[in-house]
Amino acid sequence: MDFSLTEEQLMIQDMAKKFADTELAPIAASLDEGKNHDKFLVNLNQLAELGFMGMNVKGEYGGVEAGTVAFSLVITELAKACASTAVTTSVTNMVAEVIQAVGTEEQKETHLTKICTGEYKAGGFCLTEPSAGSDPAGMKTTAVKDGDEYVLNGSKIYITSGTFAGVFVVWAVTDPSAPKGKGISCFLVEANTPGLNIGKLEDKMGQKASHTTEVHFEDCRIPASNLMGQENKGFAIAVGELAGGRIGVGSLALGIGMAAMDYAREFITERKQFGQPLANFQGLQWMLADRYTELEAARLLLMQAACDKDAGKNFSKGASMAKLFASEKANQACYDALQMLGGAGYIKEYPVERMARDVRITSIYEGTSEVQRIIISRELLREIA
Repeated sequence: MDFSLTEEQLMIQDMAKKFADTELAPIAASLDEGKNHDKFLVNLNQLAELGFMGMNVKGEYGGVEAGTVAFSLVITELAKACASTAVTTSVTNMVAEVIQAVGTEEQKETHLTKICTGEYKAGGFCLTEPSAGSDPAGMKTTAVKDGDEYVLNGSKIYITSGTFAGVFVVWAVTDPSAPKGKGISCFLVEANTPGLNIGKLEDKMGQKASHTTEVHFEDCRIPASNLMGQENKGFAIAVGELAGGRIGVGSLALGIGMAAMDYAREFITERKQFGQPLANFQGLQWMLADRYTELEAARLLLMQAACDKDAGKNFSKGASMAKLFASEKANQACYDALQMLGGAGYIKEYPVERMARDVRITSIYEGTSEVQRIIISRELLREIA
């Protein structure tokens, strides 16, 4: 089994690393403080120019067709420098993949091109609701057919890039009488559509430059042609795309965890206590060994899931395993890195404090760790049924 990356994948990884080092890392701390958001948006445009907003989109729509492995590598490198930029990039790629998978030719030509060129700064994935988070099939947002239009009413919460997304993929109930999860449809709603209102900007623990908002639909009329896929068959679309999104979140977690441990490793070689470098103490050496081993295992799980997706195999269980393990171990890596810095780890002057806050959400969004365990165990039992 060959675990080596192709020449193209290595080139893409290197391109992402250079961009992260030169453009993202210098402003990550100020973004965390609510500054430099204009530069954040400029960086998103530059990422589009590099092809990073359409990693799995066909060339005819402006994408680069680089594959899921390359996508995972890019998200990891971006996350090492700025988690907010990485999550925005990941979600935008997920939106693009939804449109490519089930959109009409007209929808793909219109919206994928705008995502890939950066005309849309980002894409929004509107699934979660106040009463439908881990159980999205319980959503209440409705879409009622009225002639050649649909009228949307309801609210979504925790929507990434809500304030600046150019287009939203929205799920809504179109047949209230259908069994739970069976009467849901998927729509495209462009920003600035009358009746689409962006709600409050959430004040989050971390990943602060990634604007997370409520999105409200109040008699929001959209053309019937904005339906994606078949009416009442949209929930399966969401389930399928969330699996791919978990590779993105796992890769993001891996990047943050690696950055934290790399910083801590450098720190303990320079900081001295009891007349010698902290790196000489076995307790810290074992922390390094354990965390780096776990992060390497997470990387391999992510690569396996990404390879399976690229090969057209069933990757749902693998993506959940990778996301669960990567996010949990990255959280531990960041907290151990903070511990290794001692009091300095708790000070904002050092980046590990920010990384510990940024990484926390990775074991929650795109399905909590508990939900991943449900998915994994269900797949394991189905295999022997």
